[in-house]
Amino acid sequence: MRLVQLSDIHFGGENKEAVEAATAWIRDARPDLVVVAGDLTLDGKTPEFDAAAAWLKRLPDPMIVVPGNHDTPFVGPRELFERFTRTWGRFKDRFGDEDGAAWRAPGVTVSSLNTARAAQVRWNWSKGAVSRGQIRRVVRELEAAPAGDLRVVVCHHPLMEVLGGPMTAKVHGGVDAANHFVQAGADVILSGHIHLPFVTAVPFGDGKTQAIGSGTLSHRERGAAPGFNVIEVEPGCVRVQALAYEHGKFNAWRTWACDRRSPNENGAA
Repeated sequence: MRLVQLSDIHFGGENKEAVEAATAWIRDARPDLVVVAGDLTLDGKTPEFDAAAAWLKRLPDPMIVVPGNHDTPFVGPRELFERFTRTWGRFKDRFGDEDGAAWRAPGVTVSSLNTARAAQVRWNWSKGAVSRGQIRRVVRELEAAPAGDLRVVVCHHPLMEVLGGPMTAKVHGGVDAANHFVQAGADVILSGHIHLPFVTAVPFGDGKTQAIGSGTLSHRERGAAPGFNVIEVEPGCVRVQALAYEHGKFNAWRTWACDRRSPNENGAA
């Protein structure tokens, strides 16, 4: 099974050449699932959402889309009004519910949660948050997955800080969420936000749950060229290849290979 993981396209500030090249690459690859892990827009403006929706229609189905912190309207009086009265209206009108998108095919179960918030009891609203209700729902979905399924969680913010990352996520409830998802058997937790590809083991349970972050297709680069991830799922292994757009084409920037749990294993220590 092959998954494509995209995030942080930031329409309004997208790298147009990289976006077009990614479109062609993904259409040719015909992945089993396209995951879009948030920040489709730059400022949450209607034309940016329209551009993002038009682009995603060019990519193959099936697809899961979750929002990021940039996908709330916040530039201009009308946008600020909508931010607090219809926070996810623009997103929902084009991509469906902002929280709880799920997908299943033979061998894989995918759950998602929205870690972005319109406002928080802290100055930097762009950081992430996870509620107890979201944790409970995702845990139920993971535990209901058939034995042997690759259990995938999708969100925008990395639930735990990435060592050496170019920026922080500081997700309220993130460590607790990661711990619960590991115990429920999550194999991979896909995110974006920091604009730099990474793969790192979540330090709970048996250490086999991998946090996987994808880069950006915008001009807001932070240590890597614009790109996205390709995830190959094999019976005993998950392989991740971060592709980077350089010199007019996508090349492998870095690759990782991670052991999978056997069907009779779970996430508990």
